[in-house]
Amino acid sequence: MLVVGFPSGPLQANCYLLAGGPDRPCVIIDPGQHVMGELADRLTEHRLTPVAVLLTHGHFDHAYSATEVSEAYDIPVWVHPGDRTLLSEPLRGVGSELARLLGPELAMSEPQRIAELTDDQAMDLAGLRITVLHTPGHTEGSVCFRAATTGGPAVDGGVEPDVLAAGDTLFAGTVGRTDLPGGDPQTMIETLRRRILPLPDDLVVLPGHGPATTIGRERSRNPFLRGLTPPEG
Repeated sequence: MLVVGFPSGPLQANCYLLAGGPDRPCVIIDPGQHVMGELADRLTEHRLTPVAVLLTHGHFDHAYSATEVSEAYDIPVWVHPGDRTLLSEPLRGVGSELARLLGPELAMSEPQRIAELTDDQAMDLAGLRITVLHTPGHTEGSVCFRAATTGGPAVDGGVEPDVLAAGDTLFAGTVGRTDLPGGDPQTMIETLRRRILPLPDDLVVLPGHGPATTIGRERSRNPFLRGLTPPEG
């Protein structure tokens, strides 16, 4: 699998391109602020053709350019219904202090081509099998996207691991904040227990901010996971 990632905007949210390899279709995950130039460069560099935008959640730093990307490449935007309103009312997703700072400049509109995600939905996009995991806690409509590889060999000769585009649910060493509108700490704990902990150790995590990690590494080192136990069965 080809994974191309780059940070964008003042909050350095990661935008990802996932594809089976160069010269193939791809999905665009979380096109945030000021992505259009670098996005076009990366698509050209790897000779990729976008087929869909996937949003891990509706916060502006991850979704700001979704409509522009959708219109530029004539592709749909997929978002969980719990966060859909944030695409046209971004201030609903930020605290009052940020709203005062960003209010006049933070204008967004819902894309014309929009589709809603459902929990455990399996999507065949860009030659990849992508499974949707509803992971509320950071926002009501937060999701993670688990993408199955093409089955090619890994560097060590084994099978290449799947990847998890985790948005602001899980980071290297920490988890997403729960103090913004739509966030809830207890819901986040349940998400981590029920949706994250059962995942395999070799699953590569592509977080919404910061460096990549693995489920195994976070299971052993992340203080927000170490005290939790997965559900039985």
